[in-house]
Amino acid sequence: MVGAIVYQLTRNQTAEQIKEAGFAPYFMDHTTGIYPVDASGVPFSAATFDSTGDSLADIHEDMAAEQKARQTYDNILRFCGDDPDVRDAIRFLRAREVVHYQRFGEGLRIITDSLDSKNFYATNPQFDK
Repeated sequence: MVGAIVYQLTRNQTAEQIKEAGFAPYFMDHTTGIYPVDASGVPFSAATFDSTGDSLADIHEDMAAEQKARQTYDNILRFCGDDPDVRDAIRFLRAREVVHYQRFGEGLRIITDSLDSKNFYATNPQFDK
């Protein structure tokens, strides 16, 4: 969605406006197409989705990812200007990350309730029975 917002904001800019905004390197490779990259220019990769097969490790990773996404949206809101359409969309995405974090937290409680409390960190409940 952020890529779509960037596209909508840049699709009608002149070459000079694109240069002034710092989008020239991106424009050279992708014109104004949507190509997901982070703020450092690192492209999205399936490596983003990591799984260990251990429900505790994986759900903590998921919760951390939601908080990092929320932080990114907070930072975007600091820099995105006053356009209400942009701000409203980013606020929606931020709120969604908060809800995801809360749901993963509920999942973590369910997982920990079913663990052997004596071996909380020493077992993988999927394999160590």
